[in-house]
Amino acid sequence: MINIRTRLTYQFVFLVTLILLFFSTGVYFFSKLYLEKRFYKRLQDRAITTTTLLFDLQQTDSTVLRLIDAADKVPLLNENISIYNDKTKEVLFSTNPANSQFHEQFLPQLHSASQSLYLRQNEYQIVAIHLTRGSGSSWVIVSGIDQAGNEALSDLKKILMVMIVAAILLLGISGWLFADRALAPMSGIIQQVNTIFPANVGNRVQHPNQSDEIGLLVATFNQLLDRIEQALNTQKMFIANVSHELKNPLTKISSQIDVALIQKRNPEVYERTLQSLQEDARSLTQLTNTLLELANTSIRTQAIPFEPVRMDELLWEAKTQLQEWHGDYAVQLLFTDFPDDEEDLITPGNRPSLQVLLMNLMDNACKFSSTKTAKVTFQSSAGKITITFFNEGTQIPAADLPHIFQPFFRGNATAQSSKGHGVGLAVVQQITQIHGGKMAVHSAAGGTTFTLTLPSSRAF
Repeated sequence: MINIRTRLTYQFVFLVTLILLFFSTGVYFFSKLYLEKRFYKRLQDRAITTTTLLFDLQQTDSTVLRLIDAADKVPLLNENISIYNDKTKEVLFSTNPANSQFHEQFLPQLHSASQSLYLRQNEYQIVAIHLTRGSGSSWVIVSGIDQAGNEALSDLKKILMVMIVAAILLLGISGWLFADRALAPMSGIIQQVNTIFPANVGNRVQHPNQSDEIGLLVATFNQLLDRIEQALNTQKMFIANVSHELKNPLTKISSQIDVALIQKRNPEVYERTLQSLQEDARSLTQLTNTLLELANTSIRTQAIPFEPVRMDELLWEAKTQLQEWHGDYAVQLLFTDFPDDEEDLITPGNRPSLQVLLMNLMDNACKFSSTKTAKVTFQSSAGKITITFFNEGTQIPAADLPHIFQPFFRGNATAQSSKGHGVGLAVVQQITQIHGGKMAVHSAAGGTTFTLTLPSSRAF
C-alpha cells in the first residue's frame, strides 16, 4: 500500500512535470517557428539581391556569384538560386546548373501562387518570388539548409531535456520534503491517539491550529472520543447496576432455599417460602424483560419497522393490558379536542414499542400515586399528538428531574416509596427519541405530570 506522503510526492512531481513539458514544448515550437521565419527572410533577401545584381546592374553570372557570396557573411549550406522566365519557364540564371531539376519540380506549383511561395522539403527550405521588371517577369527560386538554426534547435532540445530531468529530480526531493512537512502534524496525532486507552479515555488529541483541515479532523475525532467515553461510562454504570439489581433477588432466592432445606418444616412454611420465591422470580423476570427492551431500542434503532399507528386505539389497548396485570391499578382516560380527521390520530411508528412506551408511563404513574390511579389526557392538534400522564403523589425533587430518564437512576424519595429498578423511564426516553417525539416532566406538590408529544401523519 502506498502511503499518503508517497502519493502526494508522485502527484506533485507528475503535475509539475506536465507543466514543465507544456512550457518546454511551447518554447521549442515557437523557437522553431522563429528560426524558420528568419531563414525564409534570409532566402528572400538572397533572391532580391540576385535579381538586382543580374538584371538591374547588368553583372555577369560569375560576378553575381562573387557579389552574392560577399554580401552574406555566413554562407548557406547547399544553397541553390534559380531564375526562370515566367512564361517559357526557361532557366535565366542558376548557381548550380548541374542540379537544376531540384527547382524544376516546383514549377507546377507556381501557377497557383500569387507573388511568393514558401515550401519545405526534407531539410531544405525553399522560397519562390515573382518579380516584374519592365514588360517581363520572372520567378526566383532560392533553396538552402539552415544548418545554424538546426544546430540551435538541437542544442535547445538537449538543454530542455537536461533541465526537465534535473527539475524532476529536484521536484521529487522537494515534493517529498513538502509532503513530510505537510503531514508532520499527522504523525503527532497518531502518537497521541496510540496513547489513549479505556483507562485514560478522558484524554483528548491536541492540535495548535484548530481552523485548518487537520484541526477540523482533530475536533471531529475528539467528538468521537466524547461519545466513546460516554458509551463506556454508560456501559460501566449499566454493568454495575445490573450486577447489583440481579444480585439482590438471586441472593434472596438462594438464602430462602438454604433456610428451607436446613430442616423439615410444615406445609404452611413451605407455602410462604414458595410465595416469596415467586415474588422474587417475578421481580427478576420483570427486570430482565425491561433490560432486553432497553437493549433492543438502543441497538436496533435503524432496523425497527414503522407503520401507521392509531394512538387513541393503542392507548385503550395499553390501559386494558396494564390493568389485567395489575388489578389494583386504575387508569382514567380523557380525550379532549378530538379531531374529525383520522390522520390527526395516526403517527408513523413501531406498534409494539409504542405500546411498551404507553404502558411504562401508565405503570409509572400508578406506581407512584397514593391512590394507584393515573389520569391520562389525549389530544391532537396542529400536526402533533400530545398525551399527558398525571398522578397524585410525592413531588420529585428538582435536583432529580434532570436524571430521571437515565438508566438505573432512582432518587431517595422514589427508592423509599416504591419498588423498582430505575429502567422504565430510560426505555420511555429511548422509544420517544426513535419516533421523533419529545418527553417532558413537571412535578409539583400536587403531583407529577409526564407529557409525551409525537408527530401525527399530517406533519409529514
